[in-house]
Amino acid sequence: MSLITEKNKPTLVLASTSPFRKTVLERLHLSFELFAPNIDESAKPGEKPEALVQRLAKEKAMKAKEHYDHALSIGSDQMAVVGDTILGKPGCHDRAVEQLRMASGRQVDFLTGLCLYNTATGESQTDIVVFSVHFRQLQDVQIERYLQKDKPYHCSGSFKSEGFGIALLDKMEGTDPTAVIGLPLIRLVRMLENAGLQVI
Repeated sequence: MSLITEKNKPTLVLASTSPFRKTVLERLHLSFELFAPNIDESAKPGEKPEALVQRLAKEKAMKAKEHYDHALSIGSDQMAVVGDTILGKPGCHDRAVEQLRMASGRQVDFLTGLCLYNTATGESQTDIVVFSVHFRQLQDVQIERYLQKDKPYHCSGSFKSEGFGIALLDKMEGTDPTAVIGLPLIRLVRMLENAGLQVI
């Protein structure tokens, strides 16, 4: 693919309202705009978590076509899974306590779907990045202390690895630590370069 120049440069769009993804993307020192995709994030009957996060990432990215004629749109969706149970965003304190009790002493896999969509050509790149975290055995008093500090009620799995949540863990496993925050930059940089946008 031909290299993007200032003359033919598309708008870079982050199809997300997540402040965490915005902060992560800022690390690449690229100019970008924010766009709220507003899609239905419900799973289809029998849809596996891996398929769901990839589909939602692509739908979010493609939604930018309604507002941008010439853009590279970034869509991302994340899900935390422990065993066979999907841990969504808790939304409240009691649900967060329940999720962290479930995660205590266990491995939680964060599945992040990523899509880069070119609104001008219709070309897209999609992938899924898996990052695993291993939680310590947690006492209720530790869970309560953590939730009071980080208040991760809008985070999948009820914790923030980039915050005080790191104290809950025994170890982390994966190729891209930004994936657990919801936007895998290592993979995204490759996608942007494949689309002709040189990052560095």
